[in-house]
Amino acid sequence: MYLRRTTRRVGDKTYQNYLLVESIATPKGPRQRVICSLGALAPGPKDEWLGTARRLHAALAGQTALVPDTAVEVLTARARPRRPPPAASPGVTIDPERVTFEDEREAGPVHVGHQMWRMLQLDTILADAGLSRRARLLTEVMTLNRLVHPAAEHAMPDWIRRTALADIVGTDFTALSDEALYRNLDRLHPQRARLEQALAARERTLFNLDDTLYLYDLTSTYFEGQCPRNPQAKRGYSRDHRPDCKQVVIGLVLDRDGFPKAHEVFDGNRVDQTTVDDMLTRLEERTGRRSGATVVVDRGMAFAANLAQIRARGHHYLVAARYPERGAHQDAFADDADWAEVLRVPSPRNPGQKKTRVLIKRQTVGDEVHILCRSEARIEKDRAIRDTHEQRLLTDLRKLQARVASGRLRDGAKVQEAIGRLKERYSRVARYYAITYDAATPALSWTEQAEKKAAASALDGTYLLKTDRQDLADDEIWHLYILLTRVEAAFRALKSPLMERPIFHHLEHRVQTHIFLCVLAYHLLVAIEKRCLDHGWHTSWATLREQLSTHQVATVVLPAIDGRILKIRKASTPDDVHREIYRVLQIPHEVMKPVKTWTKSR
Repeated sequence: MYLRRTTRRVGDKTYQNYLLVESIATPKGPRQRVICSLGALAPGPKDEWLGTARRLHAALAGQTALVPDTAVEVLTARARPRRPPPAASPGVTIDPERVTFEDEREAGPVHVGHQMWRMLQLDTILADAGLSRRARLLTEVMTLNRLVHPAAEHAMPDWIRRTALADIVGTDFTALSDEALYRNLDRLHPQRARLEQALAARERTLFNLDDTLYLYDLTSTYFEGQCPRNPQAKRGYSRDHRPDCKQVVIGLVLDRDGFPKAHEVFDGNRVDQTTVDDMLTRLEERTGRRSGATVVVDRGMAFAANLAQIRARGHHYLVAARYPERGAHQDAFADDADWAEVLRVPSPRNPGQKKTRVLIKRQTVGDEVHILCRSEARIEKDRAIRDTHEQRLLTDLRKLQARVASGRLRDGAKVQEAIGRLKERYSRVARYYAITYDAATPALSWTEQAEKKAAASALDGTYLLKTDRQDLADDEIWHLYILLTRVEAAFRALKSPLMERPIFHHLEHRVQTHIFLCVLAYHLLVAIEKRCLDHGWHTSWATLREQLSTHQVATVVLPAIDGRILKIRKASTPDDVHREIYRVLQIPHEVMKPVKTWTKSR
C-alpha cells in the first residue's frame, strides 16, 4: 500500500489529488487498485510518503500507534469509509469438551500405492483390456493389499475396511466379500499377458528404461495341501527347502533397473535348462524385441543347448559356466600373472562396508570370451559346502555299509541302486571317492581319490563367466553378471514382504493369477524405490511403509451447543517425514478432500 499523486489541468489551473493504492495480482499481471481518494490533502514531503503509507496501512489493519500521528489519523478517517466492510460469516459455537475422533484409518501407505497405480496408468491399461470399473477397482485394492499388508482373499475385505482405501478411491467396501475377490481372479487370468505387455511399455517410457539387457532366473514356491486339481503342482527341487510340499516353478525376467519384463509359471518338477526357450518366447511377446539384447542367466541354464537357443533368436548371452568347465582353465587359475582387481563401490546404504577382493583374468576361447574370477569370500564358502557334503556322504556310506554287513540288504542290484542314489545326491563330492561292492563277501568299501580332491580344492573361490560379446571390457562383464542378484532380490521381495508363499489356492488358473498379482505389486514397489534412487535416497519400501503408517484419515466430531453435530472426514496433517516422502515420490500431500456432514444430537 502506498500513496500516489495525480495531476489534472483545467484551463489555467492545476489540481493535485492524492490516492491511496495497493498492488494486486491479476491474470494479466500486477495491477494497482485505488482504495480511496485523499483529495488535495498534502501528506507531506515526497521522501516521507513511504513511511506515511506504511503507518496508514497499519492503522487501517487495526493497529494502534504508540505515539499518535495527527496526519495519519486524518488520512485514516478519509480512507475507512471507502473500504467495504468484511462479509459476515455464519459462526458455529462448538463445545470443546465433547470434541472426539472416530474411524481412524491408516492412509499413508495406501495413498502412495494408489498414486503409483495412477502414475503407471494401470487403470487405463485394465480398461483397454476390457475390464469393468468394478473389476479394475478390485484389482487395484487386491494389488495394494499385496504391497502394504499381504493377506489371503478371505481376510482381504477386513483389511480394506481397516484402511483409508474407501476414502481414497471413493467407494464403500462395507459389503465386500471374499467371493467377489475370488471371482475377480478368474476375470484377470486370461488378461495377464496383455496387461504385462502394456505395463512394460508404459514403464519403459515413464522411466526411460534400457531394453538391451535381460536378467533371467528361476525360483520355486510351495503349496499348503495336496492340490489334486492343479496339474502344475508337483514335487521337485525346492529352493524353499520344502521338499515335502508340492510346488510350482516361477521364471522371471528383469531389466537392468530391476523392472519385471515377463514372468511364467512352470510345473513344479520343471528342470531349469528346459525353460529357456519358452521364456525367450514369452519375453519377445511381452517386449516386442526380437534380437540384439544380452541375456544373463545362471549356471543352471548354461548348457550348450541353452546358449544355442539364445543365439538362434539373435540375442547375446552372458552366463556363469558350470563348475566342471573350470577344469579347462586349471593352469590359468593357478598362474598368478595377469590378474586384475575389480573396483567395487560400497553400498550407499552402508558406506562403511568392506567389499571383499575379486580378481579377474580374460581368456579367449574360439568366439567366446571367458572371464576367470577369483573371490576371497567364496574360498571359505566353497570349502565349507564341500566339507558338509562330504561328511554327509561318508555318514550315508557307513549306514549303507552297515546294512550290507548285517545282511539286511543282500540283493546286489539293490545295493548298486543305493550307491547310485548317493552319487546323485552328493554329486559335488562323490567323484572324490571310488565306491566298490564285493558281492562274494558281501562288503561295501570306498577309497578317497586324493588327486581329484586336491584339484578341486585348488579351485575353491573360483568361478567362470562366458559371453559371446567381444566388445565388453573384463570388469564390465563381471558387473553385468552381478546384476543377476537383482532377480534374487526380486524373488526375496515376492516371497517375504509381498507374501507370495505359501500358496493356498488349489486351482491352476487362480494360482497363476495370485502370482500375477504379486508381480503387479512388485512393479509398484520397484517404481517407488526407483523414484527414491533417482533422488539419491537409498532406502526400501519396507522402511517407507513403516514411516508412512502414521499418516491417517479420521473423522473429527464437533458437537455444537445448539444440539447439532458437525463431522469432518479428513486426513491428518502430514508430518515432515511424510511430506518429504511425498515430495520425492512426486505425489500430492492431500490424501482426500475433506467431507463435512451435519447430524442431530441423539
